[in-house]
Amino acid sequence: MYDFNYQKAGSVDEAAAAAKKAEDGTYLAGGQTLLPTLKQRLAKPSDVIDLSGIGDLAGIKVEGDNVVIGALTTHAAVAGSKDVAGKIPALAALAGGIGDPQVRNRGTIGGSIANNDPASDYPAACLGLRATIVTNSREIAADDYFQGLFETALEDGEIVTAVSFPVPEAACYKKFENPASRYAIVGVFVAKTGGGTRVAVTGAGQDGVFRAAEMEKALDGDFSADAVAGISVDQGGLNSDIHASAEYRAHLVTVMAKRAVADC
Repeated sequence: MYDFNYQKAGSVDEAAAAAKKAEDGTYLAGGQTLLPTLKQRLAKPSDVIDLSGIGDLAGIKVEGDNVVIGALTTHAAVAGSKDVAGKIPALAALAGGIGDPQVRNRGTIGGSIANNDPASDYPAACLGLRATIVTNSREIAADDYFQGLFETALEDGEIVTAVSFPVPEAACYKKFENPASRYAIVGVFVAKTGGGTRVAVTGAGQDGVFRAAEMEKALDGDFSADAVAGISVDQGGLNSDIHASAEYRAHLVTVMAKRAVADC
């Protein structure tokens, strides 16, 4: 690691003020991405601002037809929440399939979506469920929030404080995972919502999470696995690496979409 100034914030306002004063500040939530990045000397922030002491940022509550999850809520807490399991079981199942127990007990939903790793699971849930990302200064629709590989709509110093998930009519997430990391080689989140069917794909796209519009249109007319069986996504925008070729990932998108619809 490089040297940096460590600060532990007691409130969101204190954290934002510290980031504003820093030459190149970064926030620390669960540390599942930031700490390995620092150890590998891939980042050299002037200040690391620890959010873990801000109790208001953790917790889960039901507000009307929405499940609101605080940014510092761990994956394990989401997976084990009766509120999440009762309202959006697909989201609880998704959280329970992230990494291993150590990762699930340290990693946070806010840290995950702020990093926007192209193979992470939560972006698919956010996009599939038409979530709203709440920050210390505004609310951002998931459709506008994820903007590319490790890129989001967050401005410098902006802090994710919560994610609000509308309760769907039905939803399911299926992923083909890397057996070592459990990252999604391809993950597909399918949801029937009041605004129509949404199909969000993670792990496959060169620009990160994306929606499969052709599948959505087909499922709006016939919500069945057969409706998407003959639909393939364009290989041109898909990842190709040591884990899977673009052609194989395109095949997996269809397979995972069929499985998700069948289990909704």
